[in-house]
Amino acid sequence: MSKLEHYATAPEDRISIPHKLAYGIGNLTNQLQAGALAAMVIILNLGLGMNPAWIGILGAVPRLVDAMTDPMMGYISDNTRSRFGRRRPYIFVGAIFAGLIFALMWQLYPGHSQIYYFWVFMTASIFFFIAYTTYAVPFIALGYEMTPDYHERTRLQGFSNWIGQMAWLGIPWFYAIMYSKKLFDGPVEGARTLAIGVGIFIALGGMVPAIFNRERVIAAPKDDTEKSGERKGFGDNLKEFFKGVGITFKCKPFIKLCIATFLVFNGFMLASAFTPYVMIFFLYGGNKEAAGSLMGWNGTVGSLCTFAVIPLVTWVSTKLGKKKTFLITISISIVGQLLKIFCYNPEHPYMLLFTCPFIAFGIGSLFTLMGAMVADVCDYDELETGKRREGMFGSIFWWMVKLGMTVSALITGFLLNATGFDVALEGEQAAKTLFLLRVFDISIVVVASIIAIFAVLTFKITEEKAHQIRLELESRRGKLGVVEAGE
Repeated sequence: MSKLEHYATAPEDRISIPHKLAYGIGNLTNQLQAGALAAMVIILNLGLGMNPAWIGILGAVPRLVDAMTDPMMGYISDNTRSRFGRRRPYIFVGAIFAGLIFALMWQLYPGHSQIYYFWVFMTASIFFFIAYTTYAVPFIALGYEMTPDYHERTRLQGFSNWIGQMAWLGIPWFYAIMYSKKLFDGPVEGARTLAIGVGIFIALGGMVPAIFNRERVIAAPKDDTEKSGERKGFGDNLKEFFKGVGITFKCKPFIKLCIATFLVFNGFMLASAFTPYVMIFFLYGGNKEAAGSLMGWNGTVGSLCTFAVIPLVTWVSTKLGKKKTFLITISISIVGQLLKIFCYNPEHPYMLLFTCPFIAFGIGSLFTLMGAMVADVCDYDELETGKRREGMFGSIFWWMVKLGMTVSALITGFLLNATGFDVALEGEQAAKTLFLLRVFDISIVVVASIIAIFAVLTFKITEEKAHQIRLELESRRGKLGVVEAGE
């Protein structure tokens, strides 16, 4: 194959638009679950007066539980055998419980102690993340196995991320909605009402891929226990689980993707915790209502830019390959972060919007490319181990992301305290505090992104190699190794 040639996608490897749409709605639900919680947690500090360090612990501990349960859910999903498939039953049930718990966890009322809010929210958050894991891990694995084609995987991830990006048109306005004096008596009441609407959408939207998508299941060879007709005991499953985790962590191409995603995504998450504070207290001197409008427009413009970026990234990837496209897009996003140095201007706050097209290349390309690259790694792993383990790879991938989110959430509160921020001072924050807020907002993402670029430079699975792996796998297991579930 010459450098200018690419393998064509066979008709049978293409995913229909309705199936892509169903999976995309599932991704919209997935994005909403992650983004809504992060957007609303500021109410615990500014609405209920909780110490930022306590809020950091509230963000860290449930996510730590979430990260621990992800690999377990991946193993369970990979080894489930039912008439509805390996993934769809968990997606269906997880969506319902995640939506219900999210609506309930924000039903908080003023007048209680910090310790009361801490333990109520901690307990509810842990149950929410367990339900979220039950939904998200099988959902991600479903996307990895829907097509064996190198480019169609990118198209699926691009399409689903484009649909999922719609969540970020609304999420940036959550702050303005909760603080709207026309709608609510206060932000705490706003959070209670908003959470009910979000919870309903999570439950209904999350059921869509479970109902309408089909599973493409690889019929793996039976082990000795299955051949004898016996069921594996708890000990056997536990042994297999830890063995699978160990094998996954030894897969070098996969670990490189995990490191890059860990750095880029959690760099954005950690820095984004400081962005509202910069807007409120540096750009607007404590005027929360005016800052809320800028937050909404910043998020909306950023989302619109991301809508444009995702199809562009998908197209460029089919021409240059996934790795080269990643290196280019993350470099562009670094430029956008550095522009904030000049665009954080109290005299012209809306200059910040000029950074949006550049920054959009970061998150806009990250999960489009990384999701497709992990799917390629699943083929690479099957060639090495003889097993299909999309659930395990998807869970470990997100385990790494969530571990980073745990660290980020924990660090955020302490870094915020380190700036000298005092909620009681309102718009009278010290100059040093305002400077450090901007430094953390900009530098964290830039440093993390540069390290991520170096991590991906040595990723070896090209289009040609992926095609060779597929041919070897099909030669080994034959077309009879593929069955469809859930029709």
